[in-house]
Amino acid sequence: MKFSFFSKKTVSPDLSFLGVDMHSHLLPGIDDGLKTIEQSVAFIKELQQVGYRKFICTPHILSGVHNNSPETILPVLANLKLALKEANVAVEVDAAAEYMVDDYFEQILANNEPLLMLDDKHLLIEMSYLAQSNNIFEVIFKLQMRNIVPILAHPERYTFYHDDFKAFEAYRDRGVLFQINILSLSGYYGKEVKKQAEKLIDAKMVEFIGTDMHHERHLAATNELISSKSFYDLVKNIPLRNESL
Repeated sequence: MKFSFFSKKTVSPDLSFLGVDMHSHLLPGIDDGLKTIEQSVAFIKELQQVGYRKFICTPHILSGVHNNSPETILPVLANLKLALKEANVAVEVDAAAEYMVDDYFEQILANNEPLLMLDDKHLLIEMSYLAQSNNIFEVIFKLQMRNIVPILAHPERYTFYHDDFKAFEAYRDRGVLFQINILSLSGYYGKEVKKQAEKLIDAKMVEFIGTDMHHERHLAATNELISSKSFYDLVKNIPLRNESL
């Protein structure tokens, strides 16, 4: 698969301006991300070398598909931390979750179950790529009533909004923050996704960039993208908050 990046001018990769990868699937064997702890250690080592100092792993929580919870996620995090220590990889690794906004998530909220948050106030949420969650704004309201700030994962990939940019403004009016995927800026997910990501950047609607790392193809494409000078030209003026997490 060939990707169309910004320019052929290459630079030394340096993502230290991000520092924190706050959306990834690096915890092994727990969702559709990496499969083994050896993979996890290798990926983290490589990403650390290009500037990341902290990883907040965010496995999916999606009922019937990825039936995760703190009870399934935190033991895997503990095992990964031990493996990194044994491999002499000195890096900070934590775990949150990427919550699908659906009826099951509303049950989690209604039951006051513990949430795996990015820090003490931010929570990562997502929707299906096929259609807006029917309860999205109700869920946002319920989170905010608990003083939780929702971060919407990869809004640029929700194709049902591509012809309705004002839909993004409706989220902003409700205090929702946006996280775009780094590979959206390369064309990896298609030209329209790249266009939407750039429009969100131009509108100053982006607070976070995440790798959303799942597998080897993502890593290879990321390494190619971050060697492009035009990538840094695009992101250099975004008021990113990755380092705040």
